[in-house]
Amino acid sequence: MTRYSAWSLLRAGLSGQRTWTPAWREGKPRKRYQAVIIGGGGHGLATAYYLASKHGMKDIAVLERGWIGGGNTGRNTTVIRSNYFFPESTRFYDFSLSLYEGLSRELNYNIMFSRRGMWTFAHDRHGVEMLRRSVNAMRLNGADAEYHEGADVLRRIPGLNPTPRFPILAGLLQPRGGTARHDAVAWGYARAADRLGVDIIQNCEVTGFDIREGRITGVQTSLGDIAAERVGLAVAGHSSVMAKRAGFRLPIVSYALQAFVSEPMKPVLDTVVLAPSTGTYLSQSDKGEIVVGGTLDLFPSYAQRGSLPVLEHTAAGLIDLFPHFSRVRLLRQWAGIVDVVHDSTPILGESPVKGLYLNCGWGTGGFKAIPGGGFCLAHHIATGEAYPLAAPFSLDRFRTGALIDEAAASGIAH
Repeated sequence: MTRYSAWSLLRAGLSGQRTWTPAWREGKPRKRYQAVIIGGGGHGLATAYYLASKHGMKDIAVLERGWIGGGNTGRNTTVIRSNYFFPESTRFYDFSLSLYEGLSRELNYNIMFSRRGMWTFAHDRHGVEMLRRSVNAMRLNGADAEYHEGADVLRRIPGLNPTPRFPILAGLLQPRGGTARHDAVAWGYARAADRLGVDIIQNCEVTGFDIREGRITGVQTSLGDIAAERVGLAVAGHSSVMAKRAGFRLPIVSYALQAFVSEPMKPVLDTVVLAPSTGTYLSQSDKGEIVVGGTLDLFPSYAQRGSLPVLEHTAAGLIDLFPHFSRVRLLRQWAGIVDVVHDSTPILGESPVKGLYLNCGWGTGGFKAIPGGGFCLAHHIATGEAYPLAAPFSLDRFRTGALIDEAAASGIAH
């Protein structure tokens, strides 16, 4: 496999771009694997990569119903942050953020990580108080956070409306927050996993599970049965569907989360902005598009499409923040299906079926958790023990009551 470098770019250019090889092989399923990962999105590919690179497992298959990165990994707004409130969440997401910071070098693939900072605004005195508490909590838990008064926020973000409908009284800035290219994250992990011998099998739907005496022994797929004693489930918004096929229920409800992009423009916004009053958040991509996200559709759905009411609401929030975007044309709108847990905290670890492990419940924050989620799930699959950072996220918390209610940091309305 070609190692990407300035020299390889020059050599390919001189040869008319005819020397590139496919980034990963088109895998064919075998009868048995040491481990099978269901889901070829960021979390599934990262899990396979870390199983191979950190734990030396080589006999691994990633099964994807569609194409690599075609699910939620390719249907989000690419924001990366760790501005959570509770220690368990902040430490985990900060760990994931730290992995993102070195990921391009580790994978030898430019994921276009941009540390441009992320702002969260406060619009009333209650919001200001909560913002101060959040800054203190983040600092106590080891994450970077700065508190800024409203006048300073306006000075630091050019173009921000000084008199919006919901006044900006203060802002929380996480300087290490930012964005990355979502496709590149999936492609980078796929390429690196393939280099380590992982079989990546696309257009392969898992239709059932082989379970004997409470332990998984394999999966049934559209391309035939595959035996495996360790199976990881990383299928984002369809986690509850797959759990039902395995014979148990998850405390998850699936919703559509909509987003859209504008036509490309010259650079006008060099940071990520979130306005909780309207649920609007935005950044500018490296191609110049304004990437805008809105709130969840407040009814369960598996439909990966946008709707006019959400578009109208989110566009109103966008223009309230940046009036000069009022004449910008929108190019695309889409929805990703997110699995929301009651306490807005993910589920990582063992399922009621022995040998079947869960990576789900990320709600609106799955993209930023890809490296951390994959790393922790790989550790659990390989060793049989939860990685310490992921231990609080087990399914067992719904039995003990040790819930971690991160609805505010997740941007999910109650």
